[in-house]
Amino acid sequence: MPLTEARPARKNRIPAVEVLEPRARDSWTHTRNGDPRGYIDADKLKELWIHTGTACNLACPFCLEGSHPGDGRIPGMKLSDVKPFIHEAIDMGVEQFSFTGGEPFVIRDFVNILNYASQHRPCFVLTNATEPLHKRQHQVLPLLDNPYPIHFRVSLDFPDRARHDKDRGDGSFDEALQGIRWLVDQGFKVSIARQTDPEEIPADVEAAFRDIFREWGIPENLAFTAFPDLGTPGSEDGSPEITETCMEKYPTKEARSHFMCTYTRMLVKKGDEVRVYACTLVDDDPQYDLGGTLTESMDERIMLRHHRCFSCYRFGASCSAPA
Repeated sequence: MPLTEARPARKNRIPAVEVLEPRARDSWTHTRNGDPRGYIDADKLKELWIHTGTACNLACPFCLEGSHPGDGRIPGMKLSDVKPFIHEAIDMGVEQFSFTGGEPFVIRDFVNILNYASQHRPCFVLTNATEPLHKRQHQVLPLLDNPYPIHFRVSLDFPDRARHDKDRGDGSFDEALQGIRWLVDQGFKVSIARQTDPEEIPADVEAAFRDIFREWGIPENLAFTAFPDLGTPGSEDGSPEITETCMEKYPTKEARSHFMCTYTRMLVKKGDEVRVYACTLVDDDPQYDLGGTLTESMDERIMLRHHRCFSCYRFGASCSAPA
């Protein structure tokens, strides 16, 4: 999915502890030290994520989904797959439908899915805004007339063409800027997903982006979401395990409410079946498969076992649209 960041240096990673085996093989309810794990109980379904599939036109080595052209780890979604869940979510009071990949515009049925969803609720799409979007502009433009708006968040790693293109491929920086400019010019809302650097000064990084936007005739007030290192599928970064005591002692009730698993679920296709996962960051661990319906998934307690859970705990990272 375009929730990604490059890793020229790993200095910003949490120092690895003795990782004897991946925590995905450990107890669901207790840490390796035997402490009860931290957990989240769902509140209300506000946002439904739909994983369109891991196929992508790019092959970024840092991708948290391990996506590349033709990748089939998660098969592509069809409109017929998601329709029942869209209506179940509406009945549950969902406020937004969000889409990730891979690159959603690689998926043949994606525009049909987006068209259907935006008839019912606002939509949010993660995209790299390169060739797959450019080829489907004629299909995307009519969606402006749908009852609900569509917000696109475009991955633009660094305010540096060479550094961005090193992993995403030559020309991808300019292609993404062209995509951003086209989306904005048509009237779509656009924000930027960027990558973090050790010891960076966020205001300086974003100022450098705004200089580039000015050169390209892109509005300078686009919102940014910066992501920490989330690792590749099945990876283990040695981050600390979150205990029940951690959750009781440190996050406030308000802070706990920002964990995505309190208010989101994600649809993931497994073979020919659609399953409901806890959030956008844990589809590489089948323990986070919460069932075949949204209703039953909301009754499941989410144990904060995945190493990416610590990123949410430490940084407050969210895949959702910026406020």
